[in-house]
Amino acid sequence: MTKLAFKPLSYLTVIALGLAISMPALATNGYLAHGYGIKSKGMAGTGVALPQDALIGATNPAGIAFVGDRLDLGVSIFSPRRSYDVTGAPSAPPAAVLAPGKVNSDREYFIIPEFGVTWQLDDHKAVGITVTGNGGMNTRYASSENTFGGGKAGIDLAQLFIAPTFSYRFNNDAAIGVSAILAYQGFEAKGLSQFAGLSNSPSDLTDNGHDSSFGAGINVGFILPVGSQVTLGGGYRSRIYMTEFDDYKGLFAEQGDFDIPASATIGLAWKTTESLTVLLDVQKTWYSQVDAIGNSMMPAMGTCMTRVTATSPACLGGNNGIGFGWEDMTTVKFGVQYQASNDWTWRAGYSHGDQPIPDSEVFFNILAPGVMEEHFTVGFTKKYDGGRQEINFAAMYAPEHSVKGAISLTQTVELEMKQYQLELGWSLLF
Repeated sequence: MTKLAFKPLSYLTVIALGLAISMPALATNGYLAHGYGIKSKGMAGTGVALPQDALIGATNPAGIAFVGDRLDLGVSIFSPRRSYDVTGAPSAPPAAVLAPGKVNSDREYFIIPEFGVTWQLDDHKAVGITVTGNGGMNTRYASSENTFGGGKAGIDLAQLFIAPTFSYRFNNDAAIGVSAILAYQGFEAKGLSQFAGLSNSPSDLTDNGHDSSFGAGINVGFILPVGSQVTLGGGYRSRIYMTEFDDYKGLFAEQGDFDIPASATIGLAWKTTESLTVLLDVQKTWYSQVDAIGNSMMPAMGTCMTRVTATSPACLGGNNGIGFGWEDMTTVKFGVQYQASNDWTWRAGYSHGDQPIPDSEVFFNILAPGVMEEHFTVGFTKKYDGGRQEINFAAMYAPEHSVKGAISLTQTVELEMKQYQLELGWSLLF
């Protein structure tokens, strides 16, 4: 049966890759999705200590040793509503390019697929593969708004992760696991020509179409029972080192380098009754360790504007070049799951994290307003076909949040965002 499973998997892989390569980036917990796998998403992204489907491999590779032979597919409709609001008259460059008023990003609906498959090799070993995507920078401001003085403006970042995974389960139901992460990024920037004077390579700053980047990293995890009703789990995804965006080496620090930051999650699953499980996860992402994301706008911008040489390490594209100024982010997630007696499972969750953009960095983050802090979620699973198949559903609402900061002596900018997401999935146990 395992050998037969590989043929449909090959078709599914082709379909999922085609969808994922074209999918947009999203912004939820800063740079990361609020969860991976539809069951986890229904509980605000918790579940690092509660393996339930093949997508657990994206957060905790050890978890695939507990889910058996299964295929999980999900497709979500994601709707982020982003805007910036400028108050006050412009004074001096670079703030002078922003006209007063509120401007909305006009891309509001995206289709995002994900899937995973696992095989139990024996009582101890399991293998699997997950295909997921995430991001945090996707905006499109219309030509009529003339954001930054260059007509239509915005950036588009799409990311794809393919992770073959191995897990080993011990006799005491503890487990360890590891994934090799293969990553792809596609990026495009538009409407930034007014920043040419701040770039070390103005011809590689903006409007160069889509560029691609490839890289690799690892993900490790563990599952550890700490009592008859409590399980501890954790996962750590390394920094993913990517090839440079050569067509945008005049935008990102270190000549177009845009690595993917490391993140770690640890959590507990407490089975309070036969039917009710309570979950608590804590996740941290080290945005500041990637210069293109973590470098501050100031004093680099001021240093660049007063440079006396053609290039400067402080300018866009330089080794210490202007970045988005994102800080590291810690997110606390709470979830509950209730197993009903009629093949229905119900879920809900809430998460909170301090968004990563300081008020001093709002100007450049008009391009990437990843300011969300709270997520409310619900979901369910319905089993049928004698338990061999499942229909899964999850919904997410992230209420509006904003960050406001001064960009000159006379002008302020407020970044705003709220989000909605619906996901439907299907699972096959084989």
